[in-house]
Amino acid sequence: MATSSRSQVLSLYRMLIKESKKFPAYNYRTYALRRIRDGFRENRNVSDPKTLDALFNRAWDGLAVVQRQVAIGKLYVAQKTVVEDQGVKKAN
Repeated sequence: MATSSRSQVLSLYRMLIKESKKFPAYNYRTYALRRIRDGFRENRNVSDPKTLDALFNRAWDGLAVVQRQVAIGKLYVAQKTVVEDQGVKKAN
């Protein structure tokens, strides 16, 4: 496979972040966002084309997993956590 360009990598990063923000559960959402940011930051300076291709393909697979898990998560309604309820004011 041809080496991934910087614009392709950034596009994939944005897609991963955007898709991860769709997780209905707060804990899954924050975990996914943190893992994506940490993973891309950790591999920022990789220059070997074979390693880049492997990382790029692994990120695409990760995107597919996130998309599936978001779809599954939307099937089941869960109560919001205390952290998520802080922004909502109840009228008495």
